Amino acid sequence: MGKLRHISFLMFLMVVFASCQKDEDMKEVSLPSLKADSARSLSSTSTPGNSLALSGTLKITIQDSTYTFDAAKDSIAFVNVYLDEKKYFGITAINKAHTMSFGISSPGYAAANLSGTVAGSQFLINPVNKANVQYTLSQNAGIAGPGKITLVQYSRDSVLAKGTFTTYLTKDVKPNSPLYKAEGSFELKRK
Repeated sequence: MGKLRHISFLMFLMVVFASCQKDEDMKEVSLPSLKADSARSLSSTSTPGNSLALSGTLKITIQDSTYTFDAAKDSIAFVNVYLDEKKYFGITAINKAHTMSFGISSPGYAAANLSGTVAGSQFLINPVNKANVQYTLSQNAGIAGPGKITLVQYSRDSVLAKGTFTTYLTKDVKPNSPLYKAEGSFELKRK
């Protein structure tokens, strides 16, 4: 249960990075060493490699629907987090209307041409006048496993991160809950 709590905390930190509006005049968040998600303040946090994408997209397909985050209007961040002496990297996004958010993380150091296992993932949809939908990483993935995230490019020239991911999510935490394969891609840029 402790590991699940740590992963949940990691996902919370990732959402903090991308939850505010893109604005140069943002104030500091009251968490230690974290600042609101403007491009300038996010890149100056104490953990190197935290960056807000200024252009590009993040796409996720689940249950025959594709959802797209556009960095030109939505908040998409690539983050590096240290937790319990372990390092994680990931992507977190929230749309401008705050009706959809997504986060995915992997243990280890971010680097180009890297493939890592998924440590945590969550996809929340809050459609107007409809019931909320929450997908979380299944603890019962069995043969499917937690999935993987692949970085093809990372932190080179104008490219912040480019890659793909596959993971298996569920709508509740009960044993034998149905699994939903989530696949996606991201091509995030600093300019």
